[in-house]
Amino acid sequence: MIKGLITKIESKDFYVLTNQNKTYRCTLRGKFKKEFALKKDKLYLTDIAAVGDTVEFEAANSNGGVVHSIEERKNYLSRKAPKTKGASYRGERLEQIIASNVDQIIVTSSVHQPEFNNKTLDRFLVASESAHINSVIVINKSDLNTNDEINNWADLYEEIGYPVIVTSAVTKNGIEDLKKILPNKITLFWGQSGVGKSTLLNILFPQLNLKVGDISESTRKGVHTTVTSIMIPIDENTFVIDTPGVREIDPYGIKKEDLSHYFPDFEEYLSNCKFNTCIHYHEPGCGVIYAVEQGEIAFERYDSYLRILDTIEEDLHF
Repeated sequence: MIKGLITKIESKDFYVLTNQNKTYRCTLRGKFKKEFALKKDKLYLTDIAAVGDTVEFEAANSNGGVVHSIEERKNYLSRKAPKTKGASYRGERLEQIIASNVDQIIVTSSVHQPEFNNKTLDRFLVASESAHINSVIVINKSDLNTNDEINNWADLYEEIGYPVIVTSAVTKNGIEDLKKILPNKITLFWGQSGVGKSTLLNILFPQLNLKVGDISESTRKGVHTTVTSIMIPIDENTFVIDTPGVREIDPYGIKKEDLSHYFPDFEEYLSNCKFNTCIHYHEPGCGVIYAVEQGEIAFERYDSYLRILDTIEEDLHF
């Protein structure tokens, strides 16, 4: 058996990179379809194997093989699968795994084109927090910044405890700061379509020559260019994962009573709630609501919390 890392998935083909820097195009053994079929005692998954998984495979020839085993993941990042993936009953949303065994996530947004949206950013952060993966916020296209609004947002998130790097592909602002945090890690770049993830990666590592998308003139939103997550080796111990841009992001598998734990700025106020079942919506004696009223928690963050709380209703099988 040969051990390797899944770097790309195309339909039923899994591209596995070995320690010898050779890539094999593999398929999964039939047993996986049976063992990982939808089971009532497991989370609903749409992906058996994911980019970032360590696997053992048997080479069938010099370029292909069959995966026999998938090692246990230390973590994985997921979201609710788009509704077009299908649901067997009303409200059901399946879990789509984006990548596994990730050391850090670069949650990428932009100043303009598309417009900076803190509520969307917060959804990405909640998904990262629920996966227990450290996040770094990148606000790209700083050359389009015409006022202090982005600096104010950067200050808000830094006060919460998130590292924030403001970057520009045009002026190269922040590029060196971003490059310093990547060595010896598996780093996933994640964000909306059009924010410049692939452009930043091309500047950081020109040899990658990743395809770059445009902004739709009609919607002013990004157009998907990266169509599937792909892990790219930079050196022996450094990998980056470029992911497809998304229009919407819904964290998966979060219960209402747990959501507040994925907002680090709420943490010190949770014990002040009168009821231990408090979900910080309208309960009397809520420590979080009081902190918002006193200006200790930013209203914008609390508003994001309420909007995510409202979408949790859709997960009927929880």
